[in-house]
This record gives sequence, structure tokens and C-alpha cells, in this order.
Amino acid sequence: MAAVSEPGLASDDHKLEIQLLHDRVLVRVAADDGERRSSGGIVIPATAQVARRLTWGDVLGVGNNVRSVKVDDRVLFNPEDQYEVEIKGKSYLVMRERDIHAIASERTEHGTGLYL
Repeated sequence: MAAVSEPGLASDDHKLEIQLLHDRVLVRVAADDGERRSSGGIVIPATAQVARRLTWGDVLGVGNNVRSVKVDDRVLFNPEDQYEVEIKGKSYLVMRERDIHAIASERTEHGTGLYL
């Protein structure tokens, strides 16, 4: 019996490159254990909710209309308001550039004087 392939479907050995459109940014969030430490060394459990917490992530791709963010930048954003996508078993976030609050990069164009 011969294998039948449907038009428009890629085979497992054929790779398709993901290209982001317009002002979209693809971000990988660093996996953490949920616990944090304060600057004084106090352990803060993951279940402690003080306020909505922003998260840092690494930019893996940008769309054509993204102006300020580049690939390999670290960005600060609210993870609760973003769309999650799974690619080959790994989770990533897709967001608009306007949803990014800050960028940590080696470029020093309009910095705050604070460093990671």
C-alpha cells in the first residue's frame, strides 16, 4: 500500500521557517523553579502573590515592523496578557512590541543607568 500525502501538509523531514508578521515578537521565558530570593536572602515562595509581576524573557524573533527590539535582547513584559505557542515541545510567547515594558541590551541609546 502506497503512502498518500495531502497537498499543503509538510512531511516530518521538511522544515518550515517561522516568520513573525507586523509588530510581533517571539519570546522564550527562562524556566525557573518559582521561588525567588530577596536582596536580603529571604526566600519568597512561588505561591506568594504581592502584586502582578513582570517577567524577563529572551527575544528569538521579530516581525518586519518592530522598531526597538532586536533578536537576543532581554525584554520585560506581563506574561499573563500574552499568547503562548508550543513549537517542537517547547513553549514560547508571542506578543506585540507595544506590550514590552523595557529592553535589556548592550545598546546604550536611552538607558536608565541600571544594569542586569
